Amino acid sequence: MLIENDTLKKILVEQNYLETADIKEAEAKMAATRYTDFFSYLVASNIMTRDLIGQAMAEHFNVPYADLNSQVPDRALFEKIPEEISRKYRVVPFKDAPTTLALTTDDPAVKGLLKTIETDLKGKLGTKKITLMYSLPEDISSMFIRFQHPLETRFSKILEGNTRVAPEIIDEIISDALGFKASDIHLEPSETTVLIRFRVDGVLKEAGVLPRTYYDNIVNRVKVQAKLRTDEHNISQDGSIRHKTKDGKQVDLRVSVMPTVDGEKIAIRILGEYVRDFTLGDLGLSEKNEEMIQEAADLPFGMILVTGPTGSGKSTTLYALLKILNSPQVNITTIEDPVEYKLAGVNQIQVNEGTNLTFARGLRSIVRQDPDIILVGEIRDTETAEIAVNAALTGHLLLSTFHANDAATAIPRLLDMGIEPFLLASTLELIVAQRLVRTICDQCRYSVSVKREKITGKNKYLQDVFPKPVYTLYEGKGCPACGGSGFSGRTAIFEFIKMSPEMEALTLEHPSGSQVAALAKKQGSRSMFEDGIDKVLSGTTTIAELLRVVQPPTE
Repeated sequence: MLIENDTLKKILVEQNYLETADIKEAEAKMAATRYTDFFSYLVASNIMTRDLIGQAMAEHFNVPYADLNSQVPDRALFEKIPEEISRKYRVVPFKDAPTTLALTTDDPAVKGLLKTIETDLKGKLGTKKITLMYSLPEDISSMFIRFQHPLETRFSKILEGNTRVAPEIIDEIISDALGFKASDIHLEPSETTVLIRFRVDGVLKEAGVLPRTYYDNIVNRVKVQAKLRTDEHNISQDGSIRHKTKDGKQVDLRVSVMPTVDGEKIAIRILGEYVRDFTLGDLGLSEKNEEMIQEAADLPFGMILVTGPTGSGKSTTLYALLKILNSPQVNITTIEDPVEYKLAGVNQIQVNEGTNLTFARGLRSIVRQDPDIILVGEIRDTETAEIAVNAALTGHLLLSTFHANDAATAIPRLLDMGIEPFLLASTLELIVAQRLVRTICDQCRYSVSVKREKITGKNKYLQDVFPKPVYTLYEGKGCPACGGSGFSGRTAIFEFIKMSPEMEALTLEHPSGSQVAALAKKQGSRSMFEDGIDKVLSGTTTIAELLRVVQPPTE
């Protein structure tokens, strides 16, 4: 049970934790931030702690509060009741006494909950009585992830039954990946086993191992669901699956099957539903950068490019931008490969190489459809780049992604593809480069004093950035909510280059990336690393995580 914003506000006032005036003041301040969830804003702004909110909720339900972070039940206690009952009613065993078993839940108000659980557990607890407590929803969910049986254990039970092995194993793998909020699933065959790994917050983690015996059936099952050829094993194939979860929700999966020397490797991209509710304010933009992208988006024509490697959040940024541009007064058309998230009111076209519907051909057709705004999933070749530039020149606002290491190298790369310098200078409005860094878990974040030398080493640039002898930075201890990693979720670090008259003049001279970067810096542009330093000092991420993703200048 998620805590709705209005419900939380009402309870905090009713239980005398906040005054109505405090709520209104917090709402006004929250409107200027990236937060859309009132709970998260209260905690992040140090207005209230998680435990204080939990206590207020417990008082509202008239039950004790159970803090699952400071007092984590061990596995033996967790196994007092069957897992299916725990998940069905969202209850977790919290305290075992001689005559009672205390279960904690995030919704004690469910009518008849106590009697229903007692009926389902009849004969399993002897004469013990069940009592209810309250815990925060995300703490209940984290317990399920912490104490679920490993994939190998569930695999062995499925293999013992030896019926419908492939679909059951696939369902378990996808269920686990969704629980860990993974973005990708990898099934990697070797001679005798199959390694299963999840990409969580940008980092691959081992999830389990399968015996190789059943892998061919699993591959065939995935191919059938993704509408791929089951009789083809020597070429790569791409497809998609709409997967129905155990709780009835639908999740879109993008599937890639690739032949290797040990068999066919499967990579599955999970297209997260959260992007549907993602806004420009959720991207982690500084106030100045948000103003810059909003100004460029308000222009009637021109081109906005988002650059970065695969998996750097480029599509998410463009979708967030489309959502603020989407209105009944404008015609928005996209061409993508694939269409990852469907947006109401937007005409979205899927690239199809089989029917020769390429980015270039599709873009030519789109221009004849009287669009106001065009999104091109990626500029991959000269033909697409030329059509995109001409579309931006002839009265369309064009958004696209482009593979470049940073914002400065995008201009020389486009010029090297054969785009005329005067056309590029006339159409390009804004270049955004980005990377994703993991954010410190809110539930286990703590401050540490770090000496300057430990941060900077011998890097002169860092020595200039950190002149003081000691700094207060932040880390995550690791807790059930973050799976012990100390990180939960990701945010972006950005570099923005806005086209100015001076930058347009430089573009006409076919400049190098270093020349573009030098002028951009002179005009106030900040590098991704500088943006990352701001996020380190604010406690959003760690210096080690920033250095993992992007390196500081050497000078």
